[in-house]
Amino acid sequence: MKPFWDQNSFLRPVSFHSCQVNGGSQQLLSACLSCDGCLSEEENLKISQQSLEEVERVLALNKKCDVSKHKVLVASVCPQSLPFFAVKFGLDISEAACKLCCFLKSLGVHYVFDTTLAAGFSILESQKEFILRYHRRNHDSHALPMFTSCCPGWIRYSERVLGSLVTPHICTARSPQQIMGCLVKDYFSTQQKLSPEKLYHLVVAPCFDKKLEAVREEFYNSLLETRDVDCVLTSGEIYYLMERRKIIVEELDLVPLDHVLGETGDSVLVRHEGRGSEGFLEHIFKHAAKELFGLDVHEITYKTLRNRDFQEVTLERDGETLLQFAAVYGFRNIQTLVHRMRKGHVPYQLVEVLSCPGGCLSGRGQAESEKEHRVDKALVQQMEEAYSSLPVRLPEVNPVLHTLYQDWVEGQDSSHVSSLLHTQYRNQSQSHSQPIYMQW
Repeated sequence: MKPFWDQNSFLRPVSFHSCQVNGGSQQLLSACLSCDGCLSEEENLKISQQSLEEVERVLALNKKCDVSKHKVLVASVCPQSLPFFAVKFGLDISEAACKLCCFLKSLGVHYVFDTTLAAGFSILESQKEFILRYHRRNHDSHALPMFTSCCPGWIRYSERVLGSLVTPHICTARSPQQIMGCLVKDYFSTQQKLSPEKLYHLVVAPCFDKKLEAVREEFYNSLLETRDVDCVLTSGEIYYLMERRKIIVEELDLVPLDHVLGETGDSVLVRHEGRGSEGFLEHIFKHAAKELFGLDVHEITYKTLRNRDFQEVTLERDGETLLQFAAVYGFRNIQTLVHRMRKGHVPYQLVEVLSCPGGCLSGRGQAESEKEHRVDKALVQQMEEAYSSLPVRLPEVNPVLHTLYQDWVEGQDSSHVSSLLHTQYRNQSQSHSQPIYMQW
């Protein structure tokens, strides 16, 4: 089978399909999450609605006279998508973001947000959860290691294949995408005096798997019949739409992004620490060093193990190892981690896990060459340089986050924090007690 890339599919490009999760013993791990072998008919239907055609259908309805069917369109752009447009447009990230905002609003989108704010919530909640897990590590075998929960490819694989070996260890903080979805459909809709179902929320992301995350049951309000995120389009799909419409970037105006709090928002684009993802490892590591041991860590030194996508970070004092974290990217390295976990040889208290080699900037929804169906390494390098040019802001010092903690969730310790900023991951594995054989 030849590799493919379908503009209307969440699937990653692959060259073979050999998934036998339910009926056989062999699983080609590099094809996991790349075929529809474990998707139900209902899931396939939901995924089919994550398309350009669906967005264009909603836009077309807004132009008709029946105002009862009109929607307020909100687009949220992931910070890892912006470097893609910066490289494609030949501009810096701030200018590219403004050009992208202009294009989206020319389509009929009413508000365009950046999801860095939602990522800040996810990081802060992950930090708090790690501290709690660390304190109960001696009487709770599932407390550590804690695995990050921001990557839907990793979550899907954990729930469907690894099951109870991993799911109790996954951080319950919602991903930045889904916190943004909740922020838009709960807080922003209230501020606009709109019912959530009157909003249509589009997310622009670097990854196809984000489409599958958006249709999870827990992110659907059955009473109002609305999802926190109605549709995910990849950076590549948006760029394809621009090409199809023969958009000339130079003719687009510089339209600044909107802010959830209105005009009081900060107009400067920022990023979190890390190598091109949201930097969960670095933020949690520094927070834990200070909170648990009173140590201020300013610079983090990564030690490369198997390759650049399997690295560890260690906190030491007087020759004693206090903390040991790891960043594990790509399914080859994830499989190494899983083997070690089965044998009880995982020394880490936290592992940042991402299914894409190289992290989120290398998501197949933007980093893949259309001709060779492989990751375009030159493009990724350019995106990494563009992303690193953004100034870093710690979520702890973001005044907008502090405002929203009070105005939206009614304080950092309120019961609303659990319902709005957290979720649960469950064992959906149908495999037997023996793990499936993973062939490379």
